[in-house]
Amino acid sequence: MTTDQDLTIDGQPATAMFAAKGIDVTPSKDQGVIKVVKRQGLDGERPMIGDRVVVHYTGKLLTGKTFDSSRDRREPFCFNVGKGQVLKAWDIAVLSMQRGEVCTFLCKPEYAYGSAGNPNKIPPNSSVVFEMELLKFEGEVLTDDSGIIRRIKVKGDGYTNPNDGASVEVHLEGKCDGRLFDCRDVSFVVGEAEDKGVPFGVDRAMDKMQKGECCLLYLKPKYGFGNKGKPEYKIGPDKDIIYEVTLKDFQRAKESWEMDLLEKLNLAVGVKHKGNQYFKAGLYYQAVIQYQRIVSWLEMECGSGLDQHKKIQTFILTSHLNLALCFLRIKEFSQAVEHCNKAIELDENNEKALYRRGEARLLRNEFSLAMEDFQLVLQVNPSNRAARAHISICQSKIKEHHEQDKKTYANMFQKFAERDAKVGKTKRRRDESAKSGMNGELGIKQRRRSQDCPS
Repeated sequence: MTTDQDLTIDGQPATAMFAAKGIDVTPSKDQGVIKVVKRQGLDGERPMIGDRVVVHYTGKLLTGKTFDSSRDRREPFCFNVGKGQVLKAWDIAVLSMQRGEVCTFLCKPEYAYGSAGNPNKIPPNSSVVFEMELLKFEGEVLTDDSGIIRRIKVKGDGYTNPNDGASVEVHLEGKCDGRLFDCRDVSFVVGEAEDKGVPFGVDRAMDKMQKGECCLLYLKPKYGFGNKGKPEYKIGPDKDIIYEVTLKDFQRAKESWEMDLLEKLNLAVGVKHKGNQYFKAGLYYQAVIQYQRIVSWLEMECGSGLDQHKKIQTFILTSHLNLALCFLRIKEFSQAVEHCNKAIELDENNEKALYRRGEARLLRNEFSLAMEDFQLVLQVNPSNRAARAHISICQSKIKEHHEQDKKTYANMFQKFAERDAKVGKTKRRRDESAKSGMNGELGIKQRRRSQDCPS
């Protein structure tokens, strides 16, 4: 029969070792997670809530039985801290560790597998021990291009977040190369932060934050001050910046389903105007937000009459055309083609949509498709000189492409011919050598036979 004292660590019973050397790392100090450091970490920095961490671990019962081990699988385990993806004990434990640190944790049932346990592995109401090594950690990536990385210093309250159009009150502290350049309380509308001199990346992180949250945002130039920099802050072009943001309060904007059609149509006028202002100022990402809001409001609406229906279609068509133009400017050509296609679904002979799709396809090196689009433009408007000029460009590119293909294939075939000739020559040499060898060997055998025969 086993007892709680069967598991030993460093030659002494586990419970005695934790009682003598352990540190209570639970926020409530209820002895739910007791930590003993086996190897100190490499530096003083620790993970923050939301960070992606990579660990090795071994889990054991107090009987000494191992029930799980990443080391046995030879594959480290990854998770985001404080997101409820792992045991409560793990979220608490990892936040107390440094990179490279190895610790052992004694976890009470309510912080581990609880009253249910884990069938066939962990009995109900079992305390468990984990040995864990923190290999590395990094902030939470908020964008596909890793342009915004968040690290949460203080977790917020509640389960709601600001949405586009929400009014927010924040405290900002901006740093570049360790120098504080911005420190203020500011209110702005999400999607329009630029109006208050707040970087685009801070604006885009708002819908991930909760009231009371304090986080660090690591912004690449695209989400900071771009290739122009910020002279008034003495920040040069293409600089990474860090903003510490505290969301003090916010008021959510109405969602689409909370507004009637008349309210949406009235709001769309101002939103379109705001988008046009951003576009003219070269703030294409900010303009995209405005035009996308109109589409999200109206794309499922039909209207109660012909006039209202036409008004809805006009707003949606214009928004898709404007979105296509924005994506052309920021060189996201697939997105440009997508919005042109949606505009053409609404108006198959729309000159702007056909022309912009042709531009996007030309820039994607889809020369034949681009030429077809520009030819369609001429069918709609034969006097469109730009389309005619682009057809010439497409024809030139297609010819150039064919010539390049000819050279490529010619070189390829020449190389194949040279290789075949070389292989053939080598084979002939081998055959001649083999034949010569056989003749020589035959002569030797004949001489041997003549010597062995009586004279």
